[in-house]
Amino acid sequence: MLAYILRRLLLVVPTLFGIMVINFAIIQAVPGGPVQRMIAELTGRGVGATARITGGGGGETAGGPARAADQSGVQGRYRGAQGLDPAFIKELERLYGFDKPAWQRFLMMMGNYLRFDFGESYFRSKSVIGLIVEKMPVSISLGLWTTLLTYLVSIPLGIRKAVRDGTPFDVWTSGVVIVGYAIPSFLFAILLIVLFAGGSYFQIFPLRGLVSDDFWSLPWYAKILDYLWHMVLPVTAMLVGSFATLTMLTKNSFLEEINKQYVLTARAKGLGEREVLYRHVFRNAMLIVIAGFPAAFISAFFTGSLLVEIIFSLDGIGLLGYEAALNRDYPLMFGTLYIFVLFGLVMKIVSDLTYVLVDPRIDFAARAA
Repeated sequence: MLAYILRRLLLVVPTLFGIMVINFAIIQAVPGGPVQRMIAELTGRGVGATARITGGGGGETAGGPARAADQSGVQGRYRGAQGLDPAFIKELERLYGFDKPAWQRFLMMMGNYLRFDFGESYFRSKSVIGLIVEKMPVSISLGLWTTLLTYLVSIPLGIRKAVRDGTPFDVWTSGVVIVGYAIPSFLFAILLIVLFAGGSYFQIFPLRGLVSDDFWSLPWYAKILDYLWHMVLPVTAMLVGSFATLTMLTKNSFLEEINKQYVLTARAKGLGEREVLYRHVFRNAMLIVIAGFPAAFISAFFTGSLLVEIIFSLDGIGLLGYEAALNRDYPLMFGTLYIFVLFGLVMKIVSDLTYVLVDPRIDFAARAA
């Protein structure tokens, strides 16, 4: 098993490199960039991005443009001009690192990333790591609660549907989860705001933020309640479409196992239905469901929260990535991509280990050999 884990870890390197190469090449083909955006700001033709220019760090490989030559003074000198001095544009390109060819910038960037040096944001006065750490609590909260509640509801519901396959209970619960799956999370979020956050009817839950303004002055138990109070609506909005896939996967897994020969043999030996279900069927049927937990969390954490964060004014990773793309903040874009892809690849290995923990009979090393 150790040899298998080492092989998987070694495979992470070319996979991560390939993903970074593809995304870097795509970004080079996209019109605009940090230099063009800065020129637009200096000449009064700003693109209306969500984040204001407040500073930066080194080049594209290690951060922002060294505060971009005292931007406030430069903006005052060049704003409203019909054009910019070509020498100044060349200097701007040098400050951002765009005086080098693309392949050289990519290699420098990857060299810094291998040392986990992600530099500073071009248009914020903070490091990439600092920004990610600052926004992480919101996204972790949404992803973790969504995944946990989805599993807590979907697994018992899927087992119940498998046991009562074809009954009215199975039919109407399938209808409910499918309708929920068809409703976009952002649309359901708006409905929740209208109903329960002072939109038109009730003012029960807060409309924005992860905690209240006076959170740090509250006693510990009140902090917990305040946090959970703020989590109700955004987590509910993300949950509505999460039940269908896992519920049907659980049901189908149990149905497949229930119809196998060893279940018939266990029943023939006089074992009770509950003992057959939870002692023999459960471990085999739940293998794919439980082992998929890390991947489910990663999916909820990275992909499911952007619109919900915007609607509920939650300043998390999704909103940060959106602003980085809008502002052409390359250090923030590539830094977060590198971290999240690396984290996702490692979690894939954790998923394989989870298979072994659930069923020790699985031997990936033997299969690989």
